[in-house]
Amino acid sequence: MVRVVCCFLCVGLAFSALGQIRLDKLSLKKGEKYFIQNSDILVVDTLVMADSSQIILNHDKKDNFIHAKIVIIGVGCSIIGYGPKGKDGTVGINGPEQLSPCRSGAPGLDGEMGLDGSSANNLLIYSEDIQINGSLTINLNGGDGGDGGKGGQGGGGGPGTRVCAGGDGGPGGSGSRGGHGGDGGSLTINCLRCPDYQVWIGSRLHIKNYGGFGGIGGEAGRGGLAGLGPVRDGKNGQRGFHGEEGETGKNGMIKFERK
Repeated sequence: MVRVVCCFLCVGLAFSALGQIRLDKLSLKKGEKYFIQNSDILVVDTLVMADSSQIILNHDKKDNFIHAKIVIIGVGCSIIGYGPKGKDGTVGINGPEQLSPCRSGAPGLDGEMGLDGSSANNLLIYSEDIQINGSLTINLNGGDGGDGGKGGQGGGGGPGTRVCAGGDGGPGGSGSRGGHGGDGGSLTINCLRCPDYQVWIGSRLHIKNYGGFGGIGGEAGRGGLAGLGPVRDGKNGQRGFHGEEGETGKNGMIKFERK
């Protein structure tokens, strides 16, 4: 089951400029997904997450806020705000083969650069009492960068004749740089009656807020083959250059507070 909730504009309240979702009670059924849309603030008196239920943060807003007096968590629940992966770069076009005698092949084109991965949401949770009866995973990983496009192959040189050598192969295109990884999101939990976070970490609470990996650099395109001739063969085209790997994104911060 999927539930989509739109915000109501609350004029005159502290977060009126942003808009917020206000509910007395939000009770998610087993396996249900709850999307926060058109707002970045969820305000609820009681939040209940049954087993395997999920809250999907609004990726259009950098910072998302959950204000709940009481939070009750079941088994295998999750809050998701990771950044999407960057798109891979397009492969470079191969150079066409040279059909005319004695002429060099056309060069292969460079691949396109991989796009950067998106940064994750920052999440701030404010509550008086959080009860994790099962387990909760908060995923704020940054998106991986897209891989760089491979360089196109150089076209083969034209054949030689009795009066001219075979054409040289065209140079291969270069692979492009992989996209940079997105930054991991930061998590702040402000809870009045919660245990020390060391009691939860690794058993009941799992936090993922690593920076995304950089995309792999595109492979170099192969040079075109030399044209062959009765007098002299041409030369094989030079191989292109391998693309650089994208940079890894920064890890997010984790902060636990008591009011």
